[in-house]
Amino acid sequence: MIHHEKRIFAFSGTINIMETLVKTLAELGNEAERFIKEIVTKENTATLVTLSGELGAGKTAFVKMVAKELGVEETVNSPTFVLEKIYLLPDGQKFKRLIHIDAYRLKKGEELVSLGFDEIMNDNQNLILVEWPEKVIGALPKSIINISFRVLPDNSRMILYD
Repeated sequence: MIHHEKRIFAFSGTINIMETLVKTLAELGNEAERFIKEIVTKENTATLVTLSGELGAGKTAFVKMVAKELGVEETVNSPTFVLEKIYLLPDGQKFKRLIHIDAYRLKKGEELVSLGFDEIMNDNQNLILVEWPEKVIGALPKSIINISFRVLPDNSRMILYD
């Protein structure tokens, strides 16, 4: 696994962008483990992470690996048709709940309201992972972690954090 870190100078500081090359599911699992170790809970709001990339790029596979790292024992599948799945996490984790939202079938951000999005965002014990965020971007807060998955010609994946 290869990590590349870049620094981009923004208007009021520095933004760290990290790229990771993942060639196997085992490496994706290692990346999910690193992600969970490094993610910091927010003080007044849920921690929101968006997952972007084409179909088959690895978004749901990453969610499955994150869930496993957080101690979820039940089967984790994409909530494409139910839109949202909530997993209670065992004691001793940074978060109490992992909330997986698949926005692929949504037409606009306002549709998140029916999922209780405002309520789950107000609980700092929630880690929310949203697939297909571009479908609902207008309803998402500005303070989010963006992860993009890109399939490379050799079928490996480039994961970009920003």
